[in-house]
Amino acid sequence: MELLKYAYKKYNTLSVVGMAKNAGKTVTLNRLIEEAAEAQVKLGITSTGRDGERLDLVTSTEKPTIYIHEGTLVATAAETLLASQVKLEILEVTNFNTALGQVVIARALDSGLVEIAGPTTNHQIKVAAEMMKYFGAELILVDGAINRKTAAAPSITEGTILATGAVISRNINKAIEDTLHQVRLFNLPVVEDHEMSLLARGIIEEKTFAVINQRGEITYLDIATSLNTGIIIGDAIKENSTYIIISGSLTKKTLEDIIAVSPYYKNVKIIIKDGTRVFLNSKDWGYFLKRGISLEVLDKINVLAVTINPVAPSGYSFNPRDFKEKMQEALRPIPVVDVVMEEL
Repeated sequence: MELLKYAYKKYNTLSVVGMAKNAGKTVTLNRLIEEAAEAQVKLGITSTGRDGERLDLVTSTEKPTIYIHEGTLVATAAETLLASQVKLEILEVTNFNTALGQVVIARALDSGLVEIAGPTTNHQIKVAAEMMKYFGAELILVDGAINRKTAAAPSITEGTILATGAVISRNINKAIEDTLHQVRLFNLPVVEDHEMSLLARGIIEEKTFAVINQRGEITYLDIATSLNTGIIIGDAIKENSTYIIISGSLTKKTLEDIIAVSPYYKNVKIIIKDGTRVFLNSKDWGYFLKRGISLEVLDKINVLAVTINPVAPSGYSFNPRDFKEKMQEALRPIPVVDVVMEEL
């Protein structure tokens, strides 16, 4: 129960997200499923995309399948039921539409392999999780399929397990550095000013953008996205500005443009919803920090553990013990588990 212990009886929803394809995300998911079966914990499982198929639809390579046990609840698109080897009892048909049909809530009548293609929006995933709880699930696992880290967002799940591995880089130190960077993004500082936090949350929920000055005056920006609008955002920053509220993603181009046009960018704090909205590699992030960019979030992501896969599909691998020890040293106190080499 090494992995499950970090979530069971502490949280109701847990996401499993991968740093990249073949980082060991599905192996991690299966490990949690097996530990839950041993502990007799009733699971509910869904996904932010399609997972569990034997052949990767993008790379045409074999990938780990998802094996569930009798009594497990799943929220998945109707067409995936035909591809699953386990008998499933449909409990409810939702009005959530996907490319593979409507999402259904089903219970496994025996054990076997399944494909899971869950709802397409964060709100739908949260509702599907609540429905599975209603039908008896004690813990909900959300599979962040195809490198979709949004499953880790606090608005969806209460905690997350991050899967990483040798596939990130042939250089062990680079693989560790990139993993540490992702954990740091998930743990960005939270807005401490309570009134500003409430104000920023309202602005972000309305999917708008704003600049706030020292007197608390709000200037709303007439933009629909932060992509390619860094110049507009930068132009709106004045000498007395204190906060920029960005409701979408934060990218390298946006920050470059803000720095290029605003002489006052160091005076403000940028507020975003959570660390899943940041799309910057470790090198770029370090650069912007040195330039004086300040970033805060409304919700910190709760990283419960990191799993590692020391083997890359292209044929190279790291020494398992060395990889785990170095990763643990970098991420301490977050626990590190080798789900490939360590026995259940």
